[in-house]
Amino acid sequence: MKVLVTGASSLLGSETLDRLSAEGHDTRAFQRNPSGTTRDEVLGDVADPAATAAAVRGVDTVIHLAAKVGAVGPWAEYERTNVLGTATLIEAAFAAGVQRFVHVSSPSVAHAGSSLVGAPAGPADPSSARGNYSRSKAMAELTALGADVAGFSVVAVRPHLVWGPGDTQLVGRIVERAEQGRMALIGSGAALIDTTYIDNAADALVAAAKRADRLGGRAFVVSNDQPRPIAEILNRIVGAAGLGPIGRRVPTRVALGGGAVAERAWARMGRSDEPPMTRFVAEQLSTAHWFDQRETQAALEWVPLVSLKEGFDRLGAWFANRRDSDPA
Repeated sequence: MKVLVTGASSLLGSETLDRLSAEGHDTRAFQRNPSGTTRDEVLGDVADPAATAAAVRGVDTVIHLAAKVGAVGPWAEYERTNVLGTATLIEAAFAAGVQRFVHVSSPSVAHAGSSLVGAPAGPADPSSARGNYSRSKAMAELTALGADVAGFSVVAVRPHLVWGPGDTQLVGRIVERAEQGRMALIGSGAALIDTTYIDNAADALVAAAKRADRLGGRAFVVSNDQPRPIAEILNRIVGAAGLGPIGRRVPTRVALGGGAVAERAWARMGRSDEPPMTRFVAEQLSTAHWFDQRETQAALEWVPLVSLKEGFDRLGAWFANRRDSDPA
């Protein structure tokens, strides 16, 4: 395949490029800033028609990872990158004769805040999605899947809570808060969640690209298929960083209320950094969300090869190496 990967500078984007290159596929990266490597790359914004047209020229497959992420921020920023950007890229890809399009989405597009226990990949629903990120990703997924036609196969893949060495989104934030003494368990910490080790997520995206021709119009949630209590996952992350277990607990109702107050305060002040809590984060840390992987694994002909144990061992080794190489 000749594959374009958008959002290639992200952890998952970079890992996906490495996987494709290792298999002998011809790759191109599309991102805002230069990588400093010798790989084929186009710089630009996915919402820019000229840049997207240049990026998709000559490729037959697109894996679309570029997105505005985060729990807070103005709707216009999420709309531009996630909604308009996806529509612009879809239009450019179709016009350029691209045959396979993998849209990287999120399980939050079908999450209305209640527990998900062994759930299927439900339909994306912007009206019930929680927060600007989830709502914009739900709209983007509907746009992407709605473009699926004969000769232009579009499949949506929703990796669930991707983490691994170098991750700044999940692991980085948890460890930073734990180091500052601000990390707490919400509620009992007993609700089951599933996560996805970075290598497994990248393998799943490559598998979806290869099989997109017969999967067009469908959405799949990807995970390690190893649900664990939230408290266990959080403590294994901070433990890998050499920190002690999380001792603080906050009642769910208090966390939800505090998150609502923080969101309003941040919006009034026009702040773009993450508040100490949001309603979405409180829900994610207090409710079960894990997914039935049988349909996903059968359709993608893929299984996660890196277990949670091996993943946490790798994460611990990565943190240890960082400590050993720190001149301080």
